[in-house]
Amino acid sequence: MKRLFMTVLLSAALLMLGSGMAFAKTLKVGTMGPLTGPYAADGNDIKNGVLTAVEVFKANGGIPGFDDIEVLPQDTACEPRQAVATANKLINEGANGVVGSYCSSATLPASEVLDEESIIMITPASTNEKVTSRGLPYMFRMCGRDDDQGAIAVKFMVDKLKAKSIYIVDDKTAYSQGLADGVEKMSAAAGIKVLGHEHVNQGDKDFSAILTKVKTDKPDVFYMSMQNSATGALMLIQAKRMGITAATLAQDAVYHPQLIEIAKEAAENVYLTFGFIDDNAPAYKEFYSAYQPKFGSPGAYSGYAYDSAMAYLKAVKAAGSADPAKVKVELMKLDYDGATKHIKFKDNGDSGSNYIIRTVKDGKFRNYWNPATDELY
Repeated sequence: MKRLFMTVLLSAALLMLGSGMAFAKTLKVGTMGPLTGPYAADGNDIKNGVLTAVEVFKANGGIPGFDDIEVLPQDTACEPRQAVATANKLINEGANGVVGSYCSSATLPASEVLDEESIIMITPASTNEKVTSRGLPYMFRMCGRDDDQGAIAVKFMVDKLKAKSIYIVDDKTAYSQGLADGVEKMSAAAGIKVLGHEHVNQGDKDFSAILTKVKTDKPDVFYMSMQNSATGALMLIQAKRMGITAATLAQDAVYHPQLIEIAKEAAENVYLTFGFIDDNAPAYKEFYSAYQPKFGSPGAYSGYAYDSAMAYLKAVKAAGSADPAKVKVELMKLDYDGATKHIKFKDNGDSGSNYIIRTVKDGKFRNYWNPATDELY
């Protein structure tokens, strides 16, 4: 009787296998970002944005042909070698697509590894222009680019701040120094005198030596290109204590609620470049209502990570497969309003830049100037 029962079970299993009912597939989406260390706030925002997108997608019916969607978070610590290791780990774990990374210095080497295995990677945060200029067929970007960001920063300094001089400080990462170098060149071309361009090290906490130079040279604009908001906050606090009165302009990596939480009044009136996000848009409201109850207020790149994951999931569903070539075809067809921007990829994988100037007023980030419309808010 036992042998007969086992035979019946085996026959049923073979029947299910033959009909395609058994062993339903799980779609695996990897995330890459700094989950520990000084940049962890942004890395966890990216992870949480992806988790939210998957939750929303599953609640709306999921993807036919896949029994589940699994998120595989990996910690790059913003270190190039660790980023390569995490890329290899995701390959070994069977990741079908990857959302990440945060630091351009991690995304650049990791994307080379993933591309060798034809794994689609969509970065929500890496703005260095080299990310999409290498011709990697499966590399996409949801956020803007540094050459566009730098151009908007310089236009703001010329048109609105009427600046004649600038002092630049960066922290020597591929992202922050690349952006700062671009701003230096564009400033000089626009007739703004570059009084100095100094570098600090990641992890530094005492900026008095460089800030003394800034105070002595009295620039119209103090341009601060840091890899994370915590470092930016410390620099703002020390600049305020030192009595630096120049207009301070920072960039998207410094744009994070943590900047205001740490710097407090020292963050008041600082200007920042960041992509325009319409928080009244239906897609943003859907994102926010799903994200906020679990993870609190979205960070700078939570929404971009959500849109990156949603774009990938939409493409997989449209393709009816996780085959990268088929998914890429569907990614290139996307044309819709996401939570953070209108999503339509260009041939090189970029989705376009829409930088505006934001500022801190009364302890809150507020829109200040939109270069597309020349509107002052």
